[in-house]
Amino acid sequence: MKTKIFTIFFMAAAFVACQKSSLLDDKTNGLTEEVVFADSIQSMNFLTKIYQDAGYTFGPSRFSSAGGSGNTELATDNAEGNDNLSVWGNAYVQGTIGPSNVLTGFGTDKDFWSTPYRNIRRVNLLISKLPETPFTPQMKRRLQAEARFLRAFYYSNMIAAFGGVPLIGDKVFGINDIINIPRSSFADCVNYISSELDAVAANLANVVYKDADYGRITQGAALALKSRVLLYAASPLFNGGSTSTDANVVPLTAYPSEDRNRWKIAADAAEAVINSNKYALNIENTTRPGYGFYQLFLKRLNSEYIFAYNRPVQREFESYYLPPTRSGASIMKPTQNLVEAFPMRDGKTIIESSTYSPNNPYVNRDPRLENSIIYNGMVYQSNSGTKTAVLTYTSTGSTIANTTSDAYTPANKFTGYFSRKMLDENLASSSAGNTERAWPLIRYAEILLNYAEAINEMGEPEKAIEKLKLIRERAGILPGADGRYGIKAAIGVAELRELIRNERRIELAFEDHRFNDIRRWKIASTILNGFNKIDIITRTGTNTYVHTIGNASRPLKFRDAMYLLPIPLTEIQKMPMMVQNPGY
Repeated sequence: MKTKIFTIFFMAAAFVACQKSSLLDDKTNGLTEEVVFADSIQSMNFLTKIYQDAGYTFGPSRFSSAGGSGNTELATDNAEGNDNLSVWGNAYVQGTIGPSNVLTGFGTDKDFWSTPYRNIRRVNLLISKLPETPFTPQMKRRLQAEARFLRAFYYSNMIAAFGGVPLIGDKVFGINDIINIPRSSFADCVNYISSELDAVAANLANVVYKDADYGRITQGAALALKSRVLLYAASPLFNGGSTSTDANVVPLTAYPSEDRNRWKIAADAAEAVINSNKYALNIENTTRPGYGFYQLFLKRLNSEYIFAYNRPVQREFESYYLPPTRSGASIMKPTQNLVEAFPMRDGKTIIESSTYSPNNPYVNRDPRLENSIIYNGMVYQSNSGTKTAVLTYTSTGSTIANTTSDAYTPANKFTGYFSRKMLDENLASSSAGNTERAWPLIRYAEILLNYAEAINEMGEPEKAIEKLKLIRERAGILPGADGRYGIKAAIGVAELRELIRNERRIELAFEDHRFNDIRRWKIASTILNGFNKIDIITRTGTNTYVHTIGNASRPLKFRDAMYLLPIPLTEIQKMPMMVQNPGY
């Protein structure tokens, strides 16, 4: 039988949100609670609504508003969009976010605050009503475990953004309740999320999904999310690295003091996923180097996805990311910074490798580069169904340097590059055809990188290297005579730390990680300073080009306060016990 996929986007829900407060009531869509939870289909649809929002941080149109959209990748050194401050990512990097942001016309929280709490309330309501539902006891246990995972998932996103937030347990607030809840400490939030995920993993240990249930929460997803949460908790921002000096505020934002053993706890959590032997990298280097990496993102069913947001057949990424000549909106353009982060095919950096040529910079590179980024001269599917070169160069007197081309102009904010990762290379935005894909919310490569980072911090770099070699092998990097895939012999912890961070950047680019990573590592103040880099390419001959590295027009003005996001002013005003994050 062909496996059916639990496709989240189109499944109906019984309730929609109507907020008096971000913790308050969901109104029914013409149905009462009694009707919904007395009916198995409606009860299942209610849980589906909680699943439906799980991709809220990943979606490429997350910050849709006047002048553009995009997601948190715009708030990093990986991507440029435009300079419009009504787009959250632009406002963030330009240092204009605050508790209200009335001037720019959007609330700071966007969906950092309201979407998680809306769904946490839904989980609590479902759990309170499960005893009344017409399911078997076994099914009730499974559904409760799925719901508890989703609650932990939403909380985990919140603490990564804000630090400690109010924990409300299983309480369901009513429309007339007066809510005034203090923030829980960061430590309490981590402990709560971890214990919830332990319970979910135990309750789902023997659950096997079939057919239309494929894609639901598994034991592996619980263990994997725990790995992420504990890695973040061990990181410099949260492991004794609060930006506050107020003794009352510090515990809300981080652990008050550093404990290096937290890295060991994080490594153990990642190793538990690895040792489950349920997941593997999608490897295929025969068709072409790195083909398994490219192909991974176009298959809903694969060995690598641990928690994914299954999508209906579509070509959404093609519409969002492709250049104008392929009828794409090119909403997030890769930066020169990101391009330079990709090593050569021998695994060495562009500075270290003898095979790198500044005049021909895309030859002999890590195959993930051409599977992630469209660059000048790359042959790619056109609107007519044929594959032609994408031309991003400018040339005096050439018709290519006009508003309908893919060439850089000061007005169009192009960077010299367009996104290719997660796109089907046989589709243009306006061409015939669709593709199946799922958004990778957690995948196995992340777990390998989690383990590598944590175990290296414990002073065991060779154990970290073993995991990095697996990732580089799948990428299509050459092993070299020493079988180390370009990683130096006897490399130390500090140097390997930078390599792991870079490996994480290029492997997980455009997958909703960079924004959290540069903050938890406390390097955003260095990275988001000045301007991102772009490549202005000029043709000087038939196949010769000059690459001029310039600055993007969007200034980067990071402030230390921005390591955590501000609690929305509306929440501070509603709940006097709520303490604002430092610097706002």
